[in-house]
Amino acid sequence: MLVKTYSAAVNGLEVTTVTVEISLTRGIMFHLSGLADTAVKESHDRIVAALLNNGYKFPVADITVNMAPADLRKEGSGYDLPLAIGILAAMEKVETENLDKYMFVGELGLDGRLQPVRGALPIAIRARKEQFKALIVPRQNIREAAVVNNIDVYGMDSLADVIAFINGTAEFEPTRIDTRREFYEQQSNFDLDFADVRGQENVKRAMEVAAAGGHNMVMIGPPGSGKSMMAKRLPSILPPLSLAESLETTQIHSVAGKLGKGMSLISQRPFRSPHHTISQVALVGGGMNPQPGEISLAHNGVLFADELPEFNKATLEVLRQPLEDRKITIARSKYTIEYPCSFMFVASMNPCPCGYFNDPTPLCLHPRSDTAIYEQDQRSASRPHRHPGGNHSSALQGYLQGTARRTEFCHPRPCHQGAPPSGRAFQGYSWRILQRTDDRAHDTPVCRTRRDRHQPPAHGDGASEFVSPCIQPYSESSPYHRRP
Repeated sequence: MLVKTYSAAVNGLEVTTVTVEISLTRGIMFHLSGLADTAVKESHDRIVAALLNNGYKFPVADITVNMAPADLRKEGSGYDLPLAIGILAAMEKVETENLDKYMFVGELGLDGRLQPVRGALPIAIRARKEQFKALIVPRQNIREAAVVNNIDVYGMDSLADVIAFINGTAEFEPTRIDTRREFYEQQSNFDLDFADVRGQENVKRAMEVAAAGGHNMVMIGPPGSGKSMMAKRLPSILPPLSLAESLETTQIHSVAGKLGKGMSLISQRPFRSPHHTISQVALVGGGMNPQPGEISLAHNGVLFADELPEFNKATLEVLRQPLEDRKITIARSKYTIEYPCSFMFVASMNPCPCGYFNDPTPLCLHPRSDTAIYEQDQRSASRPHRHPGGNHSSALQGYLQGTARRTEFCHPRPCHQGAPPSGRAFQGYSWRILQRTDDRAHDTPVCRTRRDRHQPPAHGDGASEFVSPCIQPYSESSPYHRRP
């Protein structure tokens, strides 16, 4: 008997419908074709245990499984559910009348429970495009997949629930999510808010200008001056995500398996801060099964490189082209995958090896020669490269200085109020800049953030219009354009 079920293959952000064909004839062998990887081949053992633990015998027959298109590589454990349903249908344990109306995706445990999979959101978009009546996913992926409208999405806990649903012996309701309401409600809920920062007026002004125009930014200052603290709060003053940007960002995190439990749409701009020991593949993406890197996970958000001179020079060099093209292409022998990576690059560094050059207290412990060498390392963020002007610097550094708009500033550590500390001269910094808090009242807002803004309408034609993924600057007359 020949039975067909339907699933999907995710390659990058591209999703292809996979037809699982199962044929039972006399014999005892199990044949699997269709360019399946090891995880798909191991599904045979999981399916056998799951059927036995749910009261079904695995058929003693010659089973031939073909996953079409046969020239497309099938990866992951999400094909367990369509394979199990197809085998049961071939055994006449499941009704076959409406199987062509459903798309299945899910990993099976040995007890028959469904485990979550990656890429549920792009799979749901593909199922709607192919006009399937419903999509059946594990319960853990239900909110992620139910974001897509005009298709019924069912979250199931086990193989027994799926069998009961197909045979009509149990009633299940599709999950409905008010995407717009949840999206706009969560847009202003920040764990780290820029409004919490007091003092540092010059730095806040520079960061506000950079955020308004989407400029790349380099912060230079001693330890304790607030570089990392302010960078982590930068997403709270960036322009709000549109629904189109949010959907694109959520798809990337879904493919990478980075969505939190119970999440539907990402409503805030992402902030990624990789460690300086990160490899090139982890930064830009790739691997045996190419996955999004940190630059793609920071799409429509901020990529923060703390202690920039500590990063490997060759690793930093790979950032130059993605910063220009706003996309990264990962090429392999049989296929090519493209991920978007339109992000705001923010970096921080110390002015000298000990970090206290130009700081009033404590005194810098390094001689001027060591500091000059460290500054040269900052200028050469990657391997030397000669530019038309004849100066030696890296391609990335040259890009930050020339092609891209950059905001670079130095700021000292904040100090307590009172008399200026004794020691090295302030090198042009005023005492007011060194203060952590100024003389304003504590109840005066420090910086206007989206917490105080009027939310956009949750319904209407304008709510779903496409907005460019590039961060758009506000005009001077906009109510959002305010100096901290």
